[in-house]
Amino acid sequence: MVGDIVRDVTAPKRIGLARALSKLGYCSRSQAAVLIRAGRVTRNGRIVRDPDAPVRIPQDRIAVDGSPLGKSPAIYLIINKPRGVVTTASDEKARATVYDLLQPGLPWVGPVGRLDKASEGLLLLTNDSEWAARIAAPSSHLDKKYHVQVDCVADARLLASITRRSALDGDLPEANPNQPLRAKHARLLRHGDKNSWLEITLDEGKNRQIRRLLEALQVRVLRLVRISIGPLELGDLQKGASRRLTPEEKTAIDRAFPSPTP
Repeated sequence: MVGDIVRDVTAPKRIGLARALSKLGYCSRSQAAVLIRAGRVTRNGRIVRDPDAPVRIPQDRIAVDGSPLGKSPAIYLIINKPRGVVTTASDEKARATVYDLLQPGLPWVGPVGRLDKASEGLLLLTNDSEWAARIAAPSSHLDKKYHVQVDCVADARLLASITRRSALDGDLPEANPNQPLRAKHARLLRHGDKNSWLEITLDEGKNRQIRRLLEALQVRVLRLVRISIGPLELGDLQKGASRRLTPEEKTAIDRAFPSPTP
């Protein structure tokens, strides 16, 4: 019985085939599901058409179009996403995507979280799905800073409202009055006669959080630019440009994650 327990603990965990292709850095999980249903993926020499079919990495031999898959070298990219560009791999409306901005010949990478079409600034892409999930997880509490232009002259009352937990959350289906929207910090950068630039810091990852929060406060967002994630800053990276993270930047982000609970 003890031997059975040891074997259970040490045996590789089974995961779905589509997830395995993503973990191996070949493509996204949704893209993998398309390949699998099309009969282009084999497990141990046999075609599998169920994206959720269980596999063990690296014990099971997985191939796409006859080519065996191994773990791809990890790639970590930073891109300065321009306004009007979407973060999907393909778009049914034929709009420009972040993939149009990447250098040709790169292995598949996926976005870490999202910036909506109207938002700009720092976006990470990687083929390391576990690392991406850690950054996007609410439990990571990595600070994300944004510079936000709004259609009013911000005063102390507005800044306080942005950081105070408010039950106002619009009418979106995912709105939860038990987890109201809020920002961690908000400060005034500069203002003109009719608008202001704010720096807003989040440590959560809710969908369109800043836009929804300001909309609830009857403030319209004119521009929204993400300038940092944890210790990683956008810096002087040109709009539309991308580059690989340096080893020092990758290490700094990893160190910013909270220590796992023993």
